[in-house]
Amino acid sequence: MGALDEPLTKLVGDRTAKVLADSLKLRTVGDLLHHYPRRYVERGQLTSLDELEIDEHVTVLARIEKVTLIPFRGRKGDRLEVVVTDGRSRLSLVFFNQGWRQKELKSGAQGLFAGKVGVFNRSRQLVSPDYQLLDEEAGSDAARQFAGRLIPVYGASAQMPSWKLSICIETALTKHLGDVGEPLPAELRERHGLIPLPEALELIHRPRGQADRELAQSRLRWDEAFVLQVALAQRRAAESALPAVPRRARAGGLLDAFDARLPFTLTEGQQKVSAEIAADLASEHPMHRLLQGEVGSGKTLVALRAMLAVVDADGQAVLLAPTEVLAQQHHRSIVEMMGDLAEGGMLGGSDLGTRVVLLTGSMGVPARRQALLDMACGDAGIAIGTHALIEDKVQFQDLGLVVVDEQHRFGVEQRDALRAKGEQPPHLLVMTATPIPRTVAMTVFGDLETSVLDQLPAGRSPISTHVVPALEKPNFLTRAWERVREEVAKGHQAYVVCPRIGDEEPAAEPKKKRKAAEEDLEDVADAGAGSDERRPPLSVVETAGKLVEGPLQGLRVEILHGRLAPEAKDEVMRRFTAGEVDVLVATTVIEVGVNVPNSTAMVIMDADRFGVSQLHQLRGRVGRGSAAGLCLLVSDMPAGSAARARLDAVASTLDGFELSRIDLEQRREGDVLGQAQSGVKSSLKVLSVLEDEEVILTARTEATRLVAEDRELAAHPELRTALESLLDEDRAAYMEKG
Repeated sequence: MGALDEPLTKLVGDRTAKVLADSLKLRTVGDLLHHYPRRYVERGQLTSLDELEIDEHVTVLARIEKVTLIPFRGRKGDRLEVVVTDGRSRLSLVFFNQGWRQKELKSGAQGLFAGKVGVFNRSRQLVSPDYQLLDEEAGSDAARQFAGRLIPVYGASAQMPSWKLSICIETALTKHLGDVGEPLPAELRERHGLIPLPEALELIHRPRGQADRELAQSRLRWDEAFVLQVALAQRRAAESALPAVPRRARAGGLLDAFDARLPFTLTEGQQKVSAEIAADLASEHPMHRLLQGEVGSGKTLVALRAMLAVVDADGQAVLLAPTEVLAQQHHRSIVEMMGDLAEGGMLGGSDLGTRVVLLTGSMGVPARRQALLDMACGDAGIAIGTHALIEDKVQFQDLGLVVVDEQHRFGVEQRDALRAKGEQPPHLLVMTATPIPRTVAMTVFGDLETSVLDQLPAGRSPISTHVVPALEKPNFLTRAWERVREEVAKGHQAYVVCPRIGDEEPAAEPKKKRKAAEEDLEDVADAGAGSDERRPPLSVVETAGKLVEGPLQGLRVEILHGRLAPEAKDEVMRRFTAGEVDVLVATTVIEVGVNVPNSTAMVIMDADRFGVSQLHQLRGRVGRGSAAGLCLLVSDMPAGSAARARLDAVASTLDGFELSRIDLEQRREGDVLGQAQSGVKSSLKVLSVLEDEEVILTARTEATRLVAEDRELAAHPELRTALESLLDEDRAAYMEKG
């Protein structure tokens, strides 16, 4: 065990080590040294007090303006009130029965004060805050220590305020800075003008000025980028060594027959991307490609052509969809596009054709048994389904391609389980319209080969998006329902989307409830501005009832959500597609893949409770025909709030790439090498996927070169140690799965 792997108990004692581990997940000397400051304050530069948020744990630098000791009336004890200021705003510090603090908390003294922001008599205050005075007259050691320097402010906790953490880190620097290794090769550091790691750690924690901080961050940014890129380069090298069966479409085969029947010409983008995928499929190593395309850009057609090429080469292909509604929609549209080519071996089917089967969890036993048989014996060249495809009993004769639609709806284990059904690793194609942040991060890091579809097929209409502030301007919501009626009067149809079903079941039916959650994902985790104090999210059942009795009275209104029986869901979608329903009130079950060209309007209720990616996906369900689309984002959130800013961003652009960047800025990258996708947990401390793209790309080039020369890093033991530290067991397993 190296010195940096030593538990913190040896450095700071059992009690402090436990607090560091429990509240900040810092367990070793190395963890402590790599816990970088969140920001810095300059001596004499006072913290802005008017931006403090209620219930936030804060550390502020301020000057004491007034100290007052107030005895309690009619009982023993007192309250010490200390007013501090940043020159513009004031903050109260309150201490109960601690009058003795008057001796050190004197007017004019400057200090660091930490606590939880509360409110009393409409004024913000900290109750019994920890503090560290920085006033020279007070004889503070901290003042002398920090004189002439930037003061680091660390991500801290109620039990471990920033300055106590600073003392622990100072101890670690003093005792162990000499034990810090050097993961970056010397020639790489020299090529890019990077300082040694020990120097960078000292300057990040003890900067004398902004120049020191920038020098340290530049080096630490490179460390994160390079170590990550080495991990990804090793994975790419390992994948390139795996064998895969080349899958080439044959002349005059199924793909050619399908292309000949297309009633339109592929866009230039579709032709280019199809060529990239065809080249990958013809390789002796497995494809690992992300197909990024705008909503409505024709990704499914490109994926289908890839599947047909694999069937041409005597293989089978699978399309994995996140919901039953989407799986059924894919199956219906693919069978319609292929015609008799989807009826291979059946009466009236084409001699060149294959069989296209559907497999979902709710299918009846006879249909399910037939689908399983068709896949196992190879009669079904294409299988479309949900998580049901991943079950152990599902077997293929020769699985050659796995297509995953909207990959963020599936865990890595699920995708891996499906890929494992091939005797040799099948090719993998991942499709997404607006990547969630983690997908964007992986793409920028170069883990996936990327194809982009940025052209919309001819005949697609633009979608106009507007925010409807229901509380501020209720007449806007009234006008929204009038617009829906106007669209229906023109012969079109509309969606109304709600975040909740509204017929919640008792807890005694967990299995059914869990299935509905898998089907809909409608209890939106990315609730944006949601809090316990807000009313419950609007529901499909309640909203549909009010619309039928109120603003949409007389229109044909139906509901759709994941808790309906499969036959009922399919029947509602069939009737809506046929134009027998005017307005469909639904959950996010319609988020991806649903294609009804006659639908021109969408009203999204409680839109602030959905993520950026979901909103973009949802509005992609309208404007799919020749008539223009309209999307109205209804929200109670006030102007100026973060939730409204998110909605304004969605309304301002139809560019999915731009929206994914906005999503990434707001939610961060997620754990780039792990399974956390919420953005809360991140491997990155100083590196930003958006701001440091140039560093990342340069590091990728350097890492690829080094791994090509020394894949096992035998000549770079310190780099190997840094890699092992980054890739704990869970992340290493994640990397192995892909």
